[in-house]
Amino acid sequence: MSSNDILKVAVIGGDGTGPEVVAEGVKVLKAVAELEGFQVETTEFDYGGKRYLATGEVLPEGAIQELSQFDSILLGAIGHPDVAPGILERGLLLQMRFDFDQYINLRPVKLFPGVETPLAGKKPEDIDFVVVRENTEDLYAGIGGFLKKGTADEVATQTAIYTRKGCERCIRWAFEYTRRRDRKKQLTLVAKTNVLTYGHDLWWRTFQDVAREYPDIKPDYNHVDACCMWMVKNPEYYDVIVTTNMFATSSPTWRGFSRADGRGRRRQHQPGAGRDEHVRADGRLGAEVHRPERDQPDRHDQRGGHAPGAGGPPVGRRPRDEGDPACHRHEDEEPGRRQDGLRHPRGRRPGGRALERLAFPTN
Repeated sequence: MSSNDILKVAVIGGDGTGPEVVAEGVKVLKAVAELEGFQVETTEFDYGGKRYLATGEVLPEGAIQELSQFDSILLGAIGHPDVAPGILERGLLLQMRFDFDQYINLRPVKLFPGVETPLAGKKPEDIDFVVVRENTEDLYAGIGGFLKKGTADEVATQTAIYTRKGCERCIRWAFEYTRRRDRKKQLTLVAKTNVLTYGHDLWWRTFQDVAREYPDIKPDYNHVDACCMWMVKNPEYYDVIVTTNMFATSSPTWRGFSRADGRGRRRQHQPGAGRDEHVRADGRLGAEVHRPERDQPDRHDQRGGHAPGAGGPPVGRRPRDEGDPACHRHEDEEPGRRQDGLRHPRGRRPGGRALERLAFPTN
């Protein structure tokens, strides 16, 4: 915060519903400031589609330096129907994200009392989790290009970039946040390690390494498709989720849950000025989901995992090295039956193999 307890905020209304939503956010911020005993100074900037159409520039020279002088940036929706896709997004949204190194995008998912939700039978205590999104790598790095563009032989590439530094700082932040949140103290890594066997293997190995430093936090893993199902069926299972840039932004389930508080709220964290994005949810979940005969979880991850809510310790992927100390096998199980008493589908373990569970050392 700036000197004399004054919070200096740059306000960028953006496009579409952005100015409307941001204006309400400023009202709330000023009300909170009055209650908490600090002052707020706001400065508005007209960056967005209208300015681009009028001037031909997304950000004027020196804009990033000027914005860096503020404590926080309140940013509305970005995107204009008369501007080609990618121009505003890369020139404004991603430009600030990369220049300020905003490596965490925090997405709380919370149902407030008295607010309807598309999920039948779910109450505020059932929908209260947080998604931690890595915010500077993956497909958003902009690595790619065209070959023979516009011809019948055209080739397009878009490369996902993952670095150890990028994975580790995001995962470590997520563990620290889970500890501070002090709710279930469970952190779930969501990835697709069975298909994305290079980049997501790096995420998985980094997650294991960092988890050893947080023995008080329960590490957990879901494939992204399984996670989307359990968000609908058993959202109460989750505490904090950490995931990749693309998975966090593309899941319709997470966006749908943002309706729980009327709009999504995404907090950008980085060394410089902070940024809050307030955006309307893009879409809704389908019809209310409720099947009384299936209240108890009975689906299992093909890697031998527990369904959320079924009990038991967190489950990890099969290691490539069977001697990996991060995993151990329960060979003493009765065939077709788990140690918690539940039977596997079709009366056998997935793949006919014993369960493999994460066993993070505590020393």
